[in-house]
Amino acid sequence: MPGRVFLTTAPSRLAEVLGVAADPVADEPPRRNIAPGQEVVALTAEGLSRMRWGMIPVGRVNARGRPVMETIINARSETLFGKSAFDGTGRAVLPVNGWYEWTGKARRKTAWRITPERGGLLLFAAITDIWEAPGGLRVPQLATVTCEPSGDVKAIHHRMAVILRPEDVGTWLTGSGSAVLPLMKPWPDGSLRVEKADDVDWDAP
Repeated sequence: MPGRVFLTTAPSRLAEVLGVAADPVADEPPRRNIAPGQEVVALTAEGLSRMRWGMIPVGRVNARGRPVMETIINARSETLFGKSAFDGTGRAVLPVNGWYEWTGKARRKTAWRITPERGGLLLFAAITDIWEAPGGLRVPQLATVTCEPSGDVKAIHHRMAVILRPEDVGTWLTGSGSAVLPLMKPWPDGSLRVEKADDVDWDAP
């Protein structure tokens, strides 16, 4: 599952690929190190906007009726429509140029960069809601949806983000639960490139 992501595609090009207006995110700079808790560019049925990556689950409960305490960064596709914690969520797409994972033990971890084999964008399926922050501030937030890993990434992680084809974005955003179930599967083997990310400054944005 994505630990961190990056997006370096210019907003104008991003909007062109997605067929929407770039205005809401026109000033978005290239970002090579986006962590949970930070703002991300996301696509909803209304167009591009910014959201917080990580859903603060205020008021959400689990199947036993107990409050969900952890911020939800990723949601498992296998239980997405069966967990009460996800009741009432919307859907979005998180466009990225790739993501990072780590392997190994503490202080000896290896960072890996995962990108499309042919370059370009990856379109992550996500769920959304709005956090009512103190003072009446409303914070749109999202969590990426994950599935079993493809053959390209299973050696470095046991989960990966659900990646959508461009032609399936509309279905994900507005389709029924039964319509989106077939979309929540590993990306085809051979479609992703995995390489060491030794050149990343983890303290830089």
